[in-house]
Amino acid sequence: MQKSDVKLETLTGLQKAALLLIALNVENASQVFRSLDPMDVEAISTEISRVRNIPSNVVDDVLDDYYNMVTAREYALEGGLEYAQKVLEKSFGLTKALEIIDKVKNVTTLHGFDVLKKADSVQLVNFLSKEHPQTIALILSHLNPEQTAEALKELPEDMKSDITFRIATLGKISPSTLKQIEKVVDEMAGQSINQSLSKLGGPKSVANILNRTSVLTSKEILAEIEQKNPDVANEIKRLMFLFDDIIHLQDKDIQRILKEVDRKDLALSLKISDDGAKEKIFKNMSERAVDLLKEELEFMGPIKLKEVEDAQSRIVDIIKELEEQEEITINFRGGAEEVYV
Repeated sequence: MQKSDVKLETLTGLQKAALLLIALNVENASQVFRSLDPMDVEAISTEISRVRNIPSNVVDDVLDDYYNMVTAREYALEGGLEYAQKVLEKSFGLTKALEIIDKVKNVTTLHGFDVLKKADSVQLVNFLSKEHPQTIALILSHLNPEQTAEALKELPEDMKSDITFRIATLGKISPSTLKQIEKVVDEMAGQSINQSLSKLGGPKSVANILNRTSVLTSKEILAEIEQKNPDVANEIKRLMFLFDDIIHLQDKDIQRILKEVDRKDLALSLKISDDGAKEKIFKNMSERAVDLLKEELEFMGPIKLKEVEDAQSRIVDIIKELEEQEEITINFRGGAEEVYV
């Protein structure tokens, strides 16, 4: 691989992997190698030895490409490919979003779970009830939060907190465990899953699930998780409010929150926010402040998705802090007894 007319579009997957590892420091690159199959290590090492005078802008493109794919895959695991495309589209535009999603589809096989995603919660639980709790957790972590939340409602009471805790504490999945998942899903879907080592579940996944259950159910599950591991429970609680959930807050609470929010963070956070969240914010600001904010958004150039997410996280932290101080109320997930009238 030499300098002559090298572009991201002309690179093979192996060449991209080589450039990515070259861009890392030796220690991080060696950690990556330790996680790879020996044959892959040999192939990538051979490609690294062929690299000669590659322009820095090409390496930068490879890094951006990798970051976009990892980010898209996280969103895909969290809420499916449609959710991932929606988020990416707001950040990069339709054309770029479709390009990233296509790449994710090429390296990620989610087809084995498509049949499960079409099943209703009763069918899903009836099938899973025969499996080990860890297997149930692994499979539910592949589904979108709404479906997992519905499945949790159908599980026996003595299993709900156990399964939820297992999802929260999932980490990297070994090939042998994936074979177990493959066997279970094959029985129902009639298809095989060919997934590489992936990070599933985690506190964020559980937070998204519990956000869609009733307050009573989420409190009961969190209480039992807290008895097993207080740190995991606290992390789930911290993540259980998403930025776009501000549309559910009362106007007086929005006004209180805005007094604490940094102006720059507010503009960044609205970069990929939906129209409902924007209108909720605008509604609770002065006309002049709204005009200035809209102008800032209009002339804001391309921003790294991570910067936007970090700004949203800082605002969510403020919201959670104000809730803990009982200055605002977050209450929008449950039944009629919890609805404001």
